[in-house]
Amino acid sequence: MPEAATAPAARATIGDSEFDRDTALTRRAPGVYDIDLSAGWTIISAVNGGYLLAVLGRALADALPHADPFTISAHYLTASQPGPAVVRADVVRTGRTLSTGQASLFQYDDEGREVERIRVLASYGDLDTLPDDVRTTARPPAIPPMEHCFGPEDGPAPVDGSSAIADRLMLKLDPSTLGWALGQPSGKGEMRAWFGLADGRDPDPLSLLLLAVDALPPTAFEIGLKGWVPTVELTVHVRCRPAPGPLRVSITTRNLAGGFLEEDAEVWDSADRLVAQSRQLARVRLG
Repeated sequence: MPEAATAPAARATIGDSEFDRDTALTRRAPGVYDIDLSAGWTIISAVNGGYLLAVLGRALADALPHADPFTISAHYLTASQPGPAVVRADVVRTGRTLSTGQASLFQYDDEGREVERIRVLASYGDLDTLPDDVRTTARPPAIPPMEHCFGPEDGPAPVDGSSAIADRLMLKLDPSTLGWALGQPSGKGEMRAWFGLADGRDPDPLSLLLLAVDALPPTAFEIGLKGWVPTVELTVHVRCRPAPGPLRVSITTRNLAGGFLEEDAEVWDSADRLVAQSRQLARVRLG
């Protein structure tokens, strides 16, 4: 008898994805939330900054009268580790169209002392009420078709546990920004990729847009540097609700000085709309 055909894997939906489960918070009291940070979103042993931003973004969406992040500015104070954490969110101001809040994530050190890991200030609104008028000179990044781009699965097998987050992403990098992987970095601070979640979940403002701006390899790799590039500060602007389908992410660095560089990111959806922008300051190790 012929072998039975393998049924295609079902696509995850918004609200029913590993990412949704791993960013879910338990409300302990008004403005106080518990979470167990998943090891599935780590690079080496540190929890990814975009994942953390989505966690705090969910807490603020619950604490504020508006549900959609318009702008979030985060300062990364100490490296977060997988395991228990508490988020405390406060309402700063509420208005008719925008509300503003702040939130911090805390963990405990080996001596049982509470340590603040990340602090954010954010303004929320309703993306569905924004006017359709768009006047822009921005253009979607020129990235080859997905089948001509490369992901982690196309390279050498990674060291176990070195980048758990890669298994949870659909990441296809533009070959012209992959010189670093071949030992021939271009010297340009550029990184471009198709981006999504590996389980097929479509993007939304609270998750993929906040994750997408901090999930690609650092532009420092293509400049010719190696090693960890920790984020110091990250600001994200969400411009509209993304259409279903994969995102395109373009990140550029124009200036590295004094051991710090900036990364400017644009996120475009399948309808060719600029749906998010960000800038972050990151530290690099020189020499």
